[in-house]
Amino acid sequence: MSADGTATRRQPTLDTVAAEAGVSRATVSRVINGSPKVSPEVKATVDAAIVRLGYVPNRAARSLATRRTDSIALVMREPDAKVLADPYLGNMIIATSQTLMGTGVQLVLMNAQNDAEHARLADYVRGGHVDGVLLVSMHGDDPLPELLLSAGIPTVVGGRPQHPLPGLTYVDVDNLGGAVLATEHLIAAGRTRIATVTGPQDMTAGVDRLTGFQDTLRAAGLKPHHIARGAFTRESGEQAMTEILSRTPDTDAVFVASDLMAIGALRALRTAGRRVPEDVAVVGYDDIEMAQHTEPPLTTIHQPVVDQARIMAELLLTQIGGDPPSSPVVLPTRLVERESA
Repeated sequence: MSADGTATRRQPTLDTVAAEAGVSRATVSRVINGSPKVSPEVKATVDAAIVRLGYVPNRAARSLATRRTDSIALVMREPDAKVLADPYLGNMIIATSQTLMGTGVQLVLMNAQNDAEHARLADYVRGGHVDGVLLVSMHGDDPLPELLLSAGIPTVVGGRPQHPLPGLTYVDVDNLGGAVLATEHLIAAGRTRIATVTGPQDMTAGVDRLTGFQDTLRAAGLKPHHIARGAFTRESGEQAMTEILSRTPDTDAVFVASDLMAIGALRALRTAGRRVPEDVAVVGYDDIEMAQHTEPPLTTIHQPVVDQARIMAELLLTQIGGDPPSSPVVLPTRLVERESA
């Protein structure tokens, strides 16, 4: 009763919503937290019960009770300039943000470019400032995944780590299969003097794309005409293509391990007076938006970065919600034919 003697309605709780919807308290919590583990039918039932009862989640109280911050970190192991310039990383940020819309979970962007920043980032995360971590663009034998796992922090990695750890979830793209598709396309076009511009060899994506290229040539009785190293940047692609033309001027095709590098390679070919694809056929990798607008439009391998980011975020949310880490996920690639090859 209120002070004036009138009856007061009790504020609905998770338990009353669960009873109204005919589900468990844990299921209501999953719906409120945006867990993808809940079926659309159950979510609709719980949402209807929430509306009928007028339930409003008390996030401040829940945070105190559960030690949850309702935020996750997207950690990129790259310099700021590369994050801003690389369409793959930009699309990863956008797709992750879109996946979190409506979940009540905020996205915190973080970079770790050197050992000092690495240590500060690990301390920040272990200090309970975020509920989980998405890691992308890792190089070498990065210690951060093991640090996070040992601290019990839900973690999902974009791309296969150099040394996968038990209990570590990752979402990768079939980089080896994509390189096979690219190389087979060049061989089917009658090209026999095929070079490549690789990605960084301290990243599994770069290693797998080179391996797929080499294995496919070997199966066709061919050898790499030249292998030039790149760094997934436009400038490195231009420099690598210039090297290829200098050392093997009779090259008639090139598989470039990223579209940004392929754009640089096209510029080097144009500067050298080589026609694409008449003199040199070019296949890239990524299928970024700019690939449609190069001169000529770039034949490339499409990798599903939006799906990768979405699945990473969903798997992290399920871990935060109490589910065990998922098995690794590897997404397929496909060839997108345009005019460069």
